[in-house]
Amino acid sequence: MDSLITVADLAGAPDDIILLDIRWELGGPPGRPAYEAGHLPGAYFIDLDTELAGPPGTVGRHPLPDLGVFTAAMRRAGVSSGREVVVYDGGLGWAAARAWWLLRWTGHDRVRVLDGGLPAWTAAGHPLTSATPASADGAFTAAPGAIPLLTADDAASLARRGLLLDARAAERYRGDSEPIDRVGGHIPGAISAPTTENVAHDGAFLPAATLADRFAKLGAGPDAEIGVYCGSGVSAAHEVLALAVAGIPAALYPGSWSEWSSDLTRPVATGPHPG
Repeated sequence: MDSLITVADLAGAPDDIILLDIRWELGGPPGRPAYEAGHLPGAYFIDLDTELAGPPGTVGRHPLPDLGVFTAAMRRAGVSSGREVVVYDGGLGWAAARAWWLLRWTGHDRVRVLDGGLPAWTAAGHPLTSATPASADGAFTAAPGAIPLLTADDAASLARRGLLLDARAAERYRGDSEPIDRVGGHIPGAISAPTTENVAHDGAFLPAATLADRFAKLGAGPDAEIGVYCGSGVSAAHEVLALAVAGIPAALYPGSWSEWSSDLTRPVATGPHPG
């Protein structure tokens, strides 16, 4: 199954698709009020901070969620084995990609991201609703490990033997600016690859061939082992999604820089070069 779905294809899709609204912004207002004001008909709201992530701590700002909490959220939305899921957010794509990655990682491979998110839906003239669907009774069962993830030690090793991509803004990679975490810089050996360069001005993903060319220039050859991290494992999921669109498998480091930089024993590289 493709990783993305267009607005046109979603509008013509069967009614039994599960829709998940994952509106979230880093440091922004909660997504639920925006969802309640208007969402795709039939969509369920899923909270990134509490249902797609665990409490922040030494393992990062958005560690993997408790599987019981994640399972309950998916079942409430009617997610079951074999049933297709489409996730969307407010247009940035990061939050939707986090949900896409978690469902893939827990064994549910029938999931796609709405390309361009809610703005693309409304721009095409499709309606929103404030009606909230009743809780469903899905039979989702989490089977973690279906796709790879990295620990901090894994990321350190991969940066030397393979290709570790840093999906944050280039100034955070260089250490010029660090508005959130303890220290600026990057994991030694990592390559700067801002996730913002994977999309067009409207937030839709660039064509697969364009993405494949971009990643090839960064070193993603046919035999390369690839991992991705960001600040806290959210925008990195978007980069893993972009790589999937390009036909390139990659592992996610969920703890990302927020975990790495909180450990005083971990080395930090700065400047424009991998180090």
